[in-house]
Amino acid sequence: MYDRLFCEKLDEIRSAGQYRTFVTLNRVCGQYPLAHIDGENRKVTVWCSNDYLGMSQNPIVRRAMHDAIDKYGAGSGGSRNIGGTHKLYAELESLLAKWHAKEASLVFPTGFSSNDATLQCLLRLIPDCVALSDEKNHASIINGIRASNVRRHVFRHNDVHHLKELLDQYPRNHPKIIIFESIYSMDGDVAPAVDIIRLAKQYNALTFLDEVHAVVGMYGPRGAGIAADLQLCEEIDIVQGTMAKAIGIIGGYIAASHSLIDTIRSFAPGFIFTTSLPPAIVAGCIASIDYLMKHSEERDQLHRQTRTLRQALLSKRIPVLPCSSTHVLPVMIGDASKCKRAAARLLGTHGIYLQPINYPSVAIGSERFRVNATPVHTDVHIADLAQSLSEVFEHFDIPLLDAEKANHNHELS
Repeated sequence: MYDRLFCEKLDEIRSAGQYRTFVTLNRVCGQYPLAHIDGENRKVTVWCSNDYLGMSQNPIVRRAMHDAIDKYGAGSGGSRNIGGTHKLYAELESLLAKWHAKEASLVFPTGFSSNDATLQCLLRLIPDCVALSDEKNHASIINGIRASNVRRHVFRHNDVHHLKELLDQYPRNHPKIIIFESIYSMDGDVAPAVDIIRLAKQYNALTFLDEVHAVVGMYGPRGAGIAADLQLCEEIDIVQGTMAKAIGIIGGYIAASHSLIDTIRSFAPGFIFTTSLPPAIVAGCIASIDYLMKHSEERDQLHRQTRTLRQALLSKRIPVLPCSSTHVLPVMIGDASKCKRAAARLLGTHGIYLQPINYPSVAIGSERFRVNATPVHTDVHIADLAQSLSEVFEHFDIPLLDAEKANHNHELS
């Protein structure tokens, strides 16, 4: 009975073109963005990695991780409360707090868990708290809100007028928290953070900002994120980030006041009852963040190559979601089956790896590739990607930008 149910559910997503498969990529240290397809004697170019700045390959980072293994061993030994708080944690959490101009920070094993555990904890602890969440917030945010079983409102994406309408339903002294992201990972657009914070102050709401796709060394002074770039760090109550993207390793964190951090540390089950990150991971994160705080070359080159990639795609009339203004370039396909087949052809014929992004990551009918350049993608790589996408679009009869619109966009850019 149970197996039949599972098979039926799997058949449903297969027939809808939404079944997900893994591509086993063995990245080659020192040769990023190249990787080997497992079992095949050929290299492919990766165009959708979250290792935005290539810091996973950085010799300083790798050396710090090797040294930590030699000094402390492989694992942490337990949760933070039971044997898992090694000396490197204090250094990392102090560094993260300093990065965001906050009093303190708290590190979690993943970015998902830092969102999920923090929001569950806050919404359960604050009496009668109301959650107001952007409709395109990450699944980890949605999960944390739903698990808390509080009153919640979803405001239209980046729509401050709708947010204000929802806030108007509650007295100023009613507890509430506004949850949004600085850069949205599937669309590449930026939140109206200034306006959201202004509303939060007006209505006495806490603000929770997910900087996962912006804080990772790529925006703002010293790579500290969109809030820092807009000089809003002191105005945001809670900043959440990850070390699994341009920092190049793994782990999540929040940064906030001493009292809020101590509250999450003391009450959040998702923090208390989980094994801490191993010393080598923490050492690598420290080395990567310290490097990115002192060097701008990688993020400067990333933005240059992103501009070059935009122009190359536009010249081939490849449709990129117009709202994208960041390093995330959503190449629109609009059909789940074609998206999967296009990805397979890119890999098999052109040696290019792009993962098809289908429902539930994006809405049905908005299937896409989520493309991002890195500092180590060359102009040759970019030209090859644009030409390969052009061939694949033609092969599967995927709509291109019309010539007049492409020319107009080219003039604007």
